[in-house]
Amino acid sequence: MTSSNLPEFRAKFRLDELTIHSTEYWTWSVRPVHSTLGSGILSLNRFADSFSGITPEEGADLATMTRHIESKLADAFQPQKMNYVMLMMVDTHLHFHVLPRYDTEKQFADLKWVDSNWPTPPALADNADRAESPALLTIRDALK
Repeated sequence: MTSSNLPEFRAKFRLDELTIHSTEYWTWSVRPVHSTLGSGILSLNRFADSFSGITPEEGADLATMTRHIESKLADAFQPQKMNYVMLMMVDTHLHFHVLPRYDTEKQFADLKWVDSNWPTPPALADNADRAESPALLTIRDALK
């Protein structure tokens, strides 16, 4: 992926539709394949293909953004733990999968949410069938 493919990343993760909060440097959005309740994507607003490529300003804003994310998720869904996963194997643009973790079942938007791998590494494909669910917009709105 090159900077010219950044629009493809934005389209794949539906940033125009699913953004929760954005700053000058980072965008937090609902993760379309919604592994656990409140799963998100935290992506850099400009193209970068490595974590070491961020600027000091982007690094400082990343710390601010993670505090914001964790506060909003705590208020809305009370996760027991937060996991941030940066793989960048398929989508090489700098981004994190933001995965709230739960030791009990949650009910939200008329759906049951189970963190099937608690307390081991998250199952990234859990709830993949909900990618087109209106619940994603409800989650976005609950976190704004």
